[in-house]
Amino acid sequence: MADLKKCFESMGFDEVSTYIQSGNVLFKSAEKHKSKLEDGIEQALSKRFNCKSRVALVTDKELKKIVEAAPKGFGQSPDKYRYDVIFLNEPITAKEAMKSVSTREGVDAAHAGKDVLYFSRLIARATQSHLPKVIQKPVYEFMTIRNWNTTTRLLEMMNKPASSVQ
Repeated sequence: MADLKKCFESMGFDEVSTYIQSGNVLFKSAEKHKSKLEDGIEQALSKRFNCKSRVALVTDKELKKIVEAAPKGFGQSPDKYRYDVIFLNEPITAKEAMKSVSTREGVDAAHAGKDVLYFSRLIARATQSHLPKVIQKPVYEFMTIRNWNTTTRLLEMMNKPASSVQ
């Protein structure tokens, strides 16, 4: 994560910070065109780490809307369910992604949002969940999954002054 942070700093981004070991990077940029940012970041990461990189770029405003638009009760019973947000990249839409993400009755639930899917799994039957199957599908190239705690923590971090973010 330290190398990832340095890479973002070398791209000229401000207030760069990372969160946990899953590639979450927060930063500020004067660039307002999201597609330009995504392309530039993907190219720089691919070159720096010698692999094909894809990023899911989400602004603070977008993440706030994603959290606020979660289905009723989503994230409210963490002792009973695991909650995940599946972030989608173009060209995949939530409607198309729903066709590729299967659920097991009595175990899983999936709901389409704007550029995301909300997915919950019954903890007691998590080994029967269909969520792990999505990584074997071609559509997974256009997805990244974050648990609800990470999603809401990233939003908190985006709303804190830079000096208080670790």
